[in-house]
This record gives sequence, structure tokens and C-alpha cells, in this order.
Amino acid sequence: MKKILLLIITGSVMMLNAAAQDSLQTTEPEAAPAKAKQKFTKATFRSTRIINMQSVEVISKNTLQFMISHHFGYLWNKDLGGETGEVINQRTRQNIAQLFGLNSGVANTYLSLDYSPLSWANVGVAATGAMGFEGWLKFKLLRQQTGVRNIPVTVGLFSLMNVDASIEKYEGEFDYNRVNYMHQLLIARKFSDKLSLQLMPTMVHFNLVPYGINNSNYVYSIGLGGKYKVRRNINVTFEYARQLNMYENLMDKNGNIYQYTPDLLAFGLEFDTGGHLFQLYVSSNNSASNIDQLARNTSDGKYCIGFTINRGFNLKK
Repeated sequence: MKKILLLIITGSVMMLNAAAQDSLQTTEPEAAPAKAKQKFTKATFRSTRIINMQSVEVISKNTLQFMISHHFGYLWNKDLGGETGEVINQRTRQNIAQLFGLNSGVANTYLSLDYSPLSWANVGVAATGAMGFEGWLKFKLLRQQTGVRNIPVTVGLFSLMNVDASIEKYEGEFDYNRVNYMHQLLIARKFSDKLSLQLMPTMVHFNLVPYGINNSNYVYSIGLGGKYKVRRNINVTFEYARQLNMYENLMDKNGNIYQYTPDLLAFGLEFDTGGHLFQLYVSSNNSASNIDQLARNTSDGKYCIGFTINRGFNLKK
């Protein structure tokens, strides 16, 4: 009898204990779900330029960047000499003597200084060769991110003013015929740690209407650029742009009609040395200004070697 009573008491205590635990579990408030952290995409591109074109990147706030971009002569100038026989040998000798554009005496240098007063805004000035000068503003409007807000792309806006200060092309004092503009929307996505792509719809405005038939002050183009990381400090880059109008049936001052292939193509190797960013590239245009590259690319399939070096200086600790 004592054993049965002890067994009943023990069972009752265990049931009461279990009931109490269930009551505590039902009355205890549920833990709040963990809040999703916002993750911003960094280093879509390694530089503020892909090759010739601007990237969506803006240098860090309070940083001053100095950039040198040098475009040599054409690798192989098929217009040297003539067409047949001994002239072809002469053309070959001339191209070799020019060291495939490096020693041709034709080079366009781009020297620029740009500064970021804000983390999303950049202002710059540049000398573009052939007595040309430029100034620009660049804004980062959207940033690729995941978390509470999911934005699949980074979006930037680039606006540039170009001034031609040469005497040969224009007579008299300075006027607005020397001024041209370019506006470019930059839409980029970093697909992985290795691959980034960017779309670049562009509008160029000439204050002076170019010579031509059915000509226009506006020249439109669409471009695509990209970067692929080969190693930690080495990237392969490329650009392609297609001019959409004002490349057929153009007319020069003498009344001669001409046209050209409206394609810009470039490939590059980008090296991060730690202190500097160096890029060596081959491009189907040896002009220094984006306006000439996208709206006046008369290279006709000829390519040139170029390089770019940039260096940033933090002006504030």
C-alpha cells in the first residue's frame, strides 16, 4: 500500500511539473525576429573610369584624384604609303619605324583633377589635348544593395562641358560655338566578386551644328562596359559603344561627303599597385575626350595603344 501511495505521489508531482513548464512556455513572449542588415555593394569597378568611359564609382569623400591618360598613334596605319607592290613594303617599314604608334609623333594626353566634396558627388576639370578643356559633375543616384531595401543596380549621372580653345578651328573671340556638352546615364551591376557590367546611354550636344546633310545638334549613343577580376590586383576591362546618328553623309567645309563606322571598342588590363592604379589598353580611337570618342570616331577600324595612371590624395584625416 505504501509503495502504491508513493508511486501516485511521484506521478502527480511529475505531471504538475510538466503542466507548469507548459504554462511558462505558453505565457513567455516570442523572441523578435532578427532584423535584416542592409548590405551595400562595394567596388563595382576599381576605378572612376572603365577605360575611356566613366564608371559609376565616385572617389571617397575629401579625396583629390590626379589622372593621366595617354593615347598613342595607331598600331597599324593602313593609310601610310599606297596600295600595291613596293608601296606596301614602304607602308610596312613606316609602321615598324613608328613602333606601332608609340613613335609616330601623334599622341593625345588627358590630364585631370577631380575632387569629391560628398561621398556621392564628384567635380572635376581636365585638359584634353589639342587645346581642349573640360569640366564635369558626377553623381551617384542609387547604390546596389540588399536587405530591407533591395536595389539590383547602381545608378550614376555624369554631365560634362567641353571647350575648344584652338585658334585654327574658330576665328575671332571666344563664343558659344566652341562649347559642347555630354550627358550620360551610368547603370551598373556587380554580378559577383569577379564580374561587373555597366550600360551607358549618352547624349552629346554641339552648340555649333556639325557639317552634314540632315545634321543635328544632338548625337546619341549606347555603350556597354565591363570588368572581370583575374587575380586580386588584376582586372580585364572592355568597352563597346555604338553611335546612333550623325555618322552618315557628313560634309566637310569643302563640300566633300564622307561617312565612317560609328563603333568604339576597347580592351584593357588594370593593375592595382597599392599606391597607384595603372591600366594598359588598346582602343579603336586615339582621341582624349569622350565627346570625340562617342560623336566623332573617324578612326575607321584603326587601333591604338594607351595607358592610364591615377593617384588619390586624402585631403582630410
